[in-house]
Amino acid sequence: MPRIGPYSQAIRVGNLVYTAGQPGIDPATGTVAGETFEAQARQAFANLTAVLEDAGSRLARVIKVTCFVTDSAAFPMLNALFSEYFPEAPPVRSTPVVQLPRGLLFSIDAIAVVDDPIAR
Repeated sequence: MPRIGPYSQAIRVGNLVYTAGQPGIDPATGTVAGETFEAQARQAFANLTAVLEDAGSRLARVIKVTCFVTDSAAFPMLNALFSEYFPEAPPVRSTPVVQLPRGLLFSIDAIAVVDDPIAR
């Protein structure tokens, strides 16, 4: 996903990868992926998946996430999405309610174990 600021998408340290916040922005268009929380969150999870895979990890190896939401009313949908994207052993999660730029409703960052720390 193209960056929207001067930062790294992910950095590997030992057998861990730390990702930057992945918003619900469509990487093909650079625009917010819909007006609903669900649409944006699904795009953010897709973006997170791509960044993790590029760094040698995957969603199943995530151990900690921070989910940034703009409205606490989104918690039921977030919990449903968590059950979908992390069906077994969900990661530790923090979820602050914040203000996000560009009309964004959701962003997620993660810490994950790298599948093969020597391969990359």
